[in-house]
Amino acid sequence: MAKAKKKLVFFCKECGFESPKWLGQCPGCHEWDSFAEAPAAGNVTESIKGRLPGSVHRTPAKLNEVQAGEEERINTGIEELDRVLGGGIVAGSLILVGGDPGIGKSTLLLQMCRLLSGQGHKILYISGEESPKQIKMRAERLGSFSSNLYVLCETDLGVVSETIADTKPGIAIIDSIQTMYSEDAGQAPGSAGQVREATSVFMRLAKSLPVSIFIVGHVTKEGVVAGPKTLEHMVDTVLYFEGDGGASYRFLRGVKNRFGPTDEIGVFEMCADGLKEVLNPSEYMLQGKPENEPGSVVTCSMEGTRPILAEVQALVCQTNFNMPRRATAGTDYNRVNLLMAVIEKRLGVRMGDYDAYINVAGGMRISEPALDLGIVAAILSSYRNQAFDSKTVCFGEVGLTGEIRAVNLAEQRVMEAAKLGFKRCIMPKANSQKLNIKESALNGMQLAGFGSIYELLEVI
Repeated sequence: MAKAKKKLVFFCKECGFESPKWLGQCPGCHEWDSFAEAPAAGNVTESIKGRLPGSVHRTPAKLNEVQAGEEERINTGIEELDRVLGGGIVAGSLILVGGDPGIGKSTLLLQMCRLLSGQGHKILYISGEESPKQIKMRAERLGSFSSNLYVLCETDLGVVSETIADTKPGIAIIDSIQTMYSEDAGQAPGSAGQVREATSVFMRLAKSLPVSIFIVGHVTKEGVVAGPKTLEHMVDTVLYFEGDGGASYRFLRGVKNRFGPTDEIGVFEMCADGLKEVLNPSEYMLQGKPENEPGSVVTCSMEGTRPILAEVQALVCQTNFNMPRRATAGTDYNRVNLLMAVIEKRLGVRMGDYDAYINVAGGMRISEPALDLGIVAAILSSYRNQAFDSKTVCFGEVGLTGEIRAVNLAEQRVMEAAKLGFKRCIMPKANSQKLNIKESALNGMQLAGFGSIYELLEVI
């Protein structure tokens, strides 16, 4: 009897929209040429799913009869990682860690394994890219490991899932998801169909055993995890490890977390013996800041629940081209163009005759609107060649009419600036009228509420 032909479907690699036929443009996200072919979900990895725990049929439960309490969390021993995770690892969670090659994803996870295995937790590290000897060589520079850490080098999804089910570790590491392969999927390792099905198997394992599973994902040139966008929807937590490969700093950012706040950030420094935590990012970001130099302004950004002071630098000079050049590093290019248009229209400054280069020092990327006032102040300071007071910090959103609008969590920003010894804080007037901070906590810092960018001209 002839073997039944597997049914194929097409899905969008950007948003996960499925279609029975190939489409040039995705109806869901309107991306062009984003459809990939994959076996239908009903025909893939059935042999694997049948062997997983919890594969039996279950009956629905009444919600008011479900017992729910405080989520049990495991402290990793790395404060910055625990902060981004929302207080630790939740048992039975599936966590995706993405980042550029060589940024330090495996190093961070090995350090976490070292600390957790020392606490008595059973850890299974599964690598599809390295041999046990290579992992051992990399682990030796991080310190000694206990006997609770087990290593498996395998890419077969069936073998990996059976090993996790048999050994029942407390935490499992999959490095990386793009190397996992199932013959049932009928595609090459790393393809969208293979990645999606492997993630589905690990999700089922995490919830049924339960076991906390970290999966490492490579990123594309656009900076997103390679594979279908549904990969990020399936997992509980998505962490991105960012930073310049040539610099020592690294930023761990949470972009999705079902068990804690999103947009939290952890700061690390890459050293010869691994990653070290930076417990005071504001002080670290301001290291080497020039004193009384035009174009240098300190602003405050909120990353999750943490205020971080950062230096915004601007260089404005006469253009030699028919069209002036604009370049940004660490902030949104279009936002800078918008703010320069506001400066030209509202303050009468001829920005169309000048090149402008904007940089957030320290390698951190900030997209928060509260950065607007710092960018405007830095541009005006460089344009006039007059220094902005080095002991003054400013933050606020700038509107198209030049008004300075209120931002959230103003008290935390002010307290962070006072803690680091700043003498003046320029903020939106709407925020300054609602602050409830004792004078003793300000350490002598003066507060100034501005309503529009016109008032900045008196400061610069």
